Amino acid sequence: MPTTDDVLQQIGEFGCFQKLVFLPLCLLSALFAPVYVGIVFLAFAPDHRCLSPGVAELSQRCGWSLAEELNWTVPGPGPVGDAFPRRCRRYEVDWNQSGLGCVDPLAGLAANGSQLPVGPCQHGWVYDAPGSSIVTEFDLVCEDSWRVDLLQSCMNIGFFISFLGTGYIADRFGRKLCLLATTVISAVSGILVAVMPDYTSVLLIRLLQGVVSKGSWTAGYTMITEVVGLGYRRIVAILYQAAFSVGLVLLCGVAYALPDWRRLQLAMSLPILLLSICFWYVPESPRWLLSQKRNTQAVKILDRMARKNGKPPPADLKMLSLKEDVTEKLSPSFSDLFRSPQLRKHTFILMYLWFSCSVVYQGLIMHLGATGGHLYLDFLYSSLMEFPAAFVILVTIDRFGRLYPLAVSYLAAGVACLAMIFIPHDLYWLSTTVACIGRMGITAAFQMVCLVNTELYPTFVRNLGVMMCSSMSDFGGIITPFLVFRLIEVWEALPLILFVVLSLAAGGMTLLLPETKGVALPETIEDAEKIQRKAKPKENKIFQVQTSELQALERETSLGSKEQG
Repeated sequence: MPTTDDVLQQIGEFGCFQKLVFLPLCLLSALFAPVYVGIVFLAFAPDHRCLSPGVAELSQRCGWSLAEELNWTVPGPGPVGDAFPRRCRRYEVDWNQSGLGCVDPLAGLAANGSQLPVGPCQHGWVYDAPGSSIVTEFDLVCEDSWRVDLLQSCMNIGFFISFLGTGYIADRFGRKLCLLATTVISAVSGILVAVMPDYTSVLLIRLLQGVVSKGSWTAGYTMITEVVGLGYRRIVAILYQAAFSVGLVLLCGVAYALPDWRRLQLAMSLPILLLSICFWYVPESPRWLLSQKRNTQAVKILDRMARKNGKPPPADLKMLSLKEDVTEKLSPSFSDLFRSPQLRKHTFILMYLWFSCSVVYQGLIMHLGATGGHLYLDFLYSSLMEFPAAFVILVTIDRFGRLYPLAVSYLAAGVACLAMIFIPHDLYWLSTTVACIGRMGITAAFQMVCLVNTELYPTFVRNLGVMMCSSMSDFGGIITPFLVFRLIEVWEALPLILFVVLSLAAGGMTLLLPETKGVALPETIEDAEKIQRKAKPKENKIFQVQTSELQALERETSLGSKEQG
C-alpha cells in the first residue's frame, strides 16, 4: 500500500503542478513582510519641535533660515537625565508681540539674566519631514511616544494569540480554508487601518490583523512543505522564507515612493486581497486529506498533479493510505503536542528556540540603534543581510544536516554579541560589521528552526505545532523592547550579555533534537516518536521489499543446506 511520499516520487516531487502552487504562496510570504515590519515606515518619527504661535510669522519677517529659527526660538539641550529633550519643550513666550527683534529676540525678555521659563508643548508640533505618518497625524511624540510601541506590541500580541484559533483551523478544517479565510480578513483589516479616523481604532484593527496574518503565513509554509517530495522540501522551505526578505526590500522602495502613511497602508493591503483570489485554485494538502480519512479527494488531487506534471498516475494510486494501521480520523488537539515523551521534549525545546531567535533578532536591531543616517538606506542594507543567510543554509543543510548548521548559527550570533561588548565606541564601523554578522547568524537560525519545527510534527497537528511553538517568538517580540531599553539604562552592554546567554543556550539545546535530514514527514504520533537522533533517509519501498525477500531466500537456502548435511 503506497504512501504519499511513494506517490510523489513517481509523479514528480516538484513538478509543474507544485510550482504553480509554490508561486502564490511565495507572494503571500513576501506580502507578510510589510505587515510584520511596516510600522518602521507607517509610524516614522521625524525631527520635530513644539509649535509656537507667531514663530512662523516672525521667521518670515526676519528672513531666518531654518537653522537660525531653531537657534533663536527652540530651547537648548536640557540637563542630563531629562526625559523630554528640546523637541518636547518650548519657551513660554508670546511670539506675537511686536517688540521682538530679529537678532536675539529673547535678549530683553529674561529678567536679571535669568533663564526664560520653559514648558511643555501646548499647541502641537512642527515636523521636519515630507509626507505624513501615524506619529505626525496623531502627535505620538514626547509624553505619548509610548503609544507607537503599543502599535507594534498589539500586532505581536495578535501573532501570539493566533495559534489558539488559526493553528487549530488549519489542522481541523484544512490548509486551504485557513489560507482563504485569514488572507481575506488580513487584507480587509489592512484596508480598514488605512481609513480609520483615530488612534484607538487603528490600534484595535492592527490587533485583528496580527491574529490572522501570521496564521496565513504559517498555513502557507505548512502546505508547501506537504505537497512537495522529500528531495525538495528544504529548498521550498528556505525559498519561502527568502520571499519574506524580498518583501522587505520591496517595502523599502514602496515606502520611499509613498511617504503618506495611509497610501502606503493601502499599497501594503490591496495586493493581499488580490492574492486571496489565487487561493481558490490552490488545492488542499493531500497529506491532510489522508489524515482526515478523505482518501477519495486526496487521490483526485494526486491524479491531477500527475497529469499536470506529465507523469502517468501510479496503478495502485487508489490504494493510497496514510498508514496501514490508521483506521480513524485524526483530530488535532493541543494535548497531542505533549502526549508522548519525544513530542513533549521537542515542543519545549522548539518553544525556547523560537523565543531566543526573536529576542536576539529584534534586540540586535534595537541595540544598534538609530545611526543618524538615511532611514530607507539603513532599512535596505539590513534587509539585504537576510539573503546571505538563506544562501548559507542552502549550501550547508544538505551536506551537514539540520542540527549542526542550526547550532553553528546560534553560536555565530552569540560570539558576535560577545565581541561587540569589547569593541570600543570609536570603532563604529567594526561594531556595525560584527552586529551584521550576528544578524546574519540569527536570521539563518530563524529560517532553519521553522523547517525543523515542520519536520518534527505529524501531519494532523503539524500546523498547530508550528503555530504554538512560534508563538513564543511573538511573546519575545512583545517583551524585547522593554528588555533592551531597561537593561541599557543599567549598563549599555547588559543586553548583549543577555543575547550571548540566550544564543549559546539555544545552540546547545538544538543538539538535543533528532536529525531530520532525509527523513519522511511523520504522519502519526508513532512516526514522530520513531525519529531517532541519527535518522537515516527513507529508503525506497521496493528496495526494502526486495531486500526482505532476498534475506528470506538466504535463510531458506541455509536451512536446506543444514538439513542435507
